[in-house]
Amino acid sequence: MRIRSRLLTTVTGAVLVAPVITLVGQGAPASAAPSSLERVERVYQSSSPITSVVSSVVRHRVPLAKSVGPHPAQCDWVSYLRFRAADGPEKSADADRILVAQPGILEGAGAFESIAKNTIVKAAKQGKHIEFWALDRRSNCLEDHTGLEAGNAKKSFDVAADYYFKGKPLGGKKFTGFTNNIDNVTKYPWLKNVGVKQTLEDQYAIMKADIPDQQGRKQKVLCGGHSLGGFITGYFSEWDFDGNRATTDDAGFNQCAGYFALDTAVTSDMTIVTDALNLPSGVRSMVQMPAIPRELGQALDLMYGLYDTVLPVLALPTLINPETMNLLALAALAANTDPHGANRVLEALPRNLNIVSTLRILLSKDYGTAITGQPDILRIRATNEATLGAIMDDNSMPFGILQASIGMVAPGGPVQAKSFPFPDAVAAAFPMSHAIWGDNKKFAPSRLDGRTLYRWSDYDEISPTDTRTSPWQEITAIGELARNMSEPPLDFTEWYFPTALMTGLTNRSSPDGFRHRLYPGAALGSPIVTFQAGGGIGVDAPDGHGRLVKLPGYNHLDVLTAAAKQNNGKPERVSENLAAMAVDPRSMS
Repeated sequence: MRIRSRLLTTVTGAVLVAPVITLVGQGAPASAAPSSLERVERVYQSSSPITSVVSSVVRHRVPLAKSVGPHPAQCDWVSYLRFRAADGPEKSADADRILVAQPGILEGAGAFESIAKNTIVKAAKQGKHIEFWALDRRSNCLEDHTGLEAGNAKKSFDVAADYYFKGKPLGGKKFTGFTNNIDNVTKYPWLKNVGVKQTLEDQYAIMKADIPDQQGRKQKVLCGGHSLGGFITGYFSEWDFDGNRATTDDAGFNQCAGYFALDTAVTSDMTIVTDALNLPSGVRSMVQMPAIPRELGQALDLMYGLYDTVLPVLALPTLINPETMNLLALAALAANTDPHGANRVLEALPRNLNIVSTLRILLSKDYGTAITGQPDILRIRATNEATLGAIMDDNSMPFGILQASIGMVAPGGPVQAKSFPFPDAVAAAFPMSHAIWGDNKKFAPSRLDGRTLYRWSDYDEISPTDTRTSPWQEITAIGELARNMSEPPLDFTEWYFPTALMTGLTNRSSPDGFRHRLYPGAALGSPIVTFQAGGGIGVDAPDGHGRLVKLPGYNHLDVLTAAAKQNNGKPERVSENLAAMAVDPRSMS
């Protein structure tokens, strides 16, 4: 019975935590760090007002083993976004501190752009030159960003939309389409072998290459992540890369001076998400077992292997798949390049089942609209900024892991309370309601007549008398979110999430786990800071260790995207505390 409870909550935890890449053009190999790996670094430009931070994309050639199976040549490279102080050292090993971050599920390196830059700026004010590395998963080598890159270069949504939706070639290249549930089985069978072990080895390879000295890594690197990335970091801290306890220079905990958890926890135990259920201690002990027996872990590994073979990429028939992940980036591109233009995204979208059903799920006011499509949500007239806001804002987006607090529909655009998928009062009664639905009231546009123009009020434009939301509940500037979701060469949303990573994380007793996860709870021996969003997944610091920073008003994505100055006139607290930790990790003990 206890094992059964463990399995159920493990799967539940995986789902709840669940809610990028162009291949970089060749440049001169950077001499910033000696390495035995082939390395390419390219600085990229951003429209961010922060000019004191240099942004670059770094690629290392880390070939996959032959046992992984046939795969595209570009997938022998791993990448990350490197952010550093413009007046700081060019060589990473000479920086005062380096923060290394793992992304969450369906998330890429670009999601960290705001938190990275804000943290570097705040550390610089304290006299420290730090770096922030946002890691990108290897599987994102499969993405085609040709349209997004061209759209950004020409500041034109139409250029990108024509490439993805109308078959218009760019530079002689034509988009070959998105994967679906049928062809991802035959196209990407090798991804079943890109799970926890490979993900951890990729991070270790990057860290060793760009900071070659192990003692330097142990003294200077802070390891962490957002959402699922916190659990990946937990595994990293407990991992022994050669599987030999007698040699600990390669142990994960000996690569990091401390840890940070962005609306997550640094632990390998994903059942910690059940903390939000406030279960009695006796029930909690049944749910949160230290580990399942090895024999059961081996059986689970075989079962999960079959699942990973059938569905190597997380691609559902609607809502979550490569096409919809790219849709988010395109909506952001339109909002970034032409925020006040009307209906550019909605007019360009193909009217296929995937797109139409996804928009119904995200924007419908009630079950009638969601099921019948009447009134037609695509008849809404909205600015590009309002379109992005309606998709991503916590007052509209129904799923907590995809929410940011970016303002509200501007006065003059009539809205009504949503009853789909649940009325607010019903949703609030669910266990772990904040983790699933977020913590704010949900609204939908109520006048879909093709004439009424919906506009957007930014996070700092909300009136204190607004009954739909409050200034303290709005955290992120919509323009900044639009920029982060569309500009970085390694993007915010992830098209090809390997299911083997998720299934592997939920089975700590797998054969790889028994061979390499030799130091359970190792992160607890170092400073840790845990950031808990008020409308996030509700995870506490493991065993109460380190500093817990509670963030009222924040949603799951806000911990990454929050504006540097908040509506209370004070600095944003995540970057403030990360900068403090970068200056002195012991301050978080």
